[in-house]
Amino acid sequence: MSQLPSISCLTIVPLLGALAVLLLGAKSAQLARWLALAIALIALAITLVLWHRFNPAYDGLQFEEVHAWIPVLGVQYHVGIDGLGVLMLLLSAIVVPMAMAASWQIEEKTSLYFSLILMLQAGLFGTFTALNFFHWFLFWELSLIPAFFLIRLWGGSQRATAATQFFLYTMVGSVALLLAFLAIFLCTGKFDFMDLAEMARNGKLLPAFTALSGWHAFTTEKVALVLCFGAFLGFAVKVPLVPFHTWLPATYAEAPTGTTMLLTGAMSKMGLYGFLRILLPIFFVELRWVRTPLLWLAVATIVLSAYAALAQKDLKRIFAYSSINHLGYCMLGIFSILKVTGNDPAFATEKIAALDGVFLQMFNHGLTAATLFWFVALLEKRSGGLRGIDDFGGLRKVVPVLCGLMGIALFSSMGLPGLNGFVGEFLIFKGTFPLAIWPASVSVLGLLSTAIFILTILQRVFSGPLQERWLQMPDLTMGERLTLFPPIALMFALGLFPQLILGVVNSTAMQMVRQLRF
Repeated sequence: MSQLPSISCLTIVPLLGALAVLLLGAKSAQLARWLALAIALIALAITLVLWHRFNPAYDGLQFEEVHAWIPVLGVQYHVGIDGLGVLMLLLSAIVVPMAMAASWQIEEKTSLYFSLILMLQAGLFGTFTALNFFHWFLFWELSLIPAFFLIRLWGGSQRATAATQFFLYTMVGSVALLLAFLAIFLCTGKFDFMDLAEMARNGKLLPAFTALSGWHAFTTEKVALVLCFGAFLGFAVKVPLVPFHTWLPATYAEAPTGTTMLLTGAMSKMGLYGFLRILLPIFFVELRWVRTPLLWLAVATIVLSAYAALAQKDLKRIFAYSSINHLGYCMLGIFSILKVTGNDPAFATEKIAALDGVFLQMFNHGLTAATLFWFVALLEKRSGGLRGIDDFGGLRKVVPVLCGLMGIALFSSMGLPGLNGFVGEFLIFKGTFPLAIWPASVSVLGLLSTAIFILTILQRVFSGPLQERWLQMPDLTMGERLTLFPPIALMFALGLFPQLILGVVNSTAMQMVRQLRF
């Protein structure tokens, strides 16, 4: 256990910051912005310290804290991180300041807006570090509340419908997740993820479900599948996985851009993290039983969302469906490693490659998708709120810097070699093809569709004849260029030196493959 409770400090900072910003009230809007940004940068600094102190050679949990909380219920304050955890903390700490910068012009209830962002950040930090379900679920739900109000109070004309849809979908998933883990606790007396994963590895978890096997004459295996599906639903809605995705396009389109950046850049990773940290280690036997339909759900997520993006005219909706598409590659990689391969070292290597690709794709997608929505906000600001793909044309003639930088982010999303989007997708397909050749082959159609709609954006928005009404459109200011420089620089850095992340997460991927007994 670390002498300094680094993880607790990291989680407390945005919580206290949210309270401080809220207390400033409506009369100190500018101060609220700067204070919130300062707190977010402090959280980023703490995260960078954790990243620097993290030991990639050690494949266990680090910075672990364990304290008794409610012993009679098996509830502990148990936090810790491995390579995946520290990566998600870093992603969250990067995306939040970006979202604040994109929301700088918010004038209505400014202190409340930035306070809710900090509260959401605390929920993210808690979700990516808590290892006891009771403790973890509090943060899982904490992130839902500020997200709902950010959409409902500052969204577009259809914000009420979008916020309600978002809340209902995620709440249904959360209820299913809660019921599943309450049933697990009744059978095992445990809430700790590490303990439950150890029981699953030792073959003791499935027999424990015998206590519920008499319910409607269910066998132990059927009970296990029902509990697995309950947990699966909670995470599938959050990612989202087709067909649980229908809340996302309207929510992303109606939410204020800063909130959309948080939803796609960080909150969607909560679902993927749940699959990797909770569902896969605890229910790997049950997931293996349904591996084939899960793989084809991932394929549907990749291909159908990519083709849906082709049919959109609104830039935010295009990038919303693109987000589903890119997260589908992560699900494909996760489900592919469920294949039973024995002790064959060649297949173990492919599973590690697939998981490395998933980790890298999670970070790269969060960075790139958030940046793309930021560029949409910059276009809206200059066009009086327009963001249709046919509303522009020839913009590179009047705003070359904006078009150039946005083009880099678009090529990153397309997976162009040399940028960060390429390596993660390459590793996922490298690992997935030997493990699930047909799903991987069909998923390539998603790559083709992505290239088509991104090149369409480049053609219709940046090229062609310039409309007269955009002749005086201003290019990026020096302040906007400076704030956009870090994410753009990261796209190049991770595209050329992916080892910056792979060197940290590879040991975690190796450990997962070893512990899952495949």
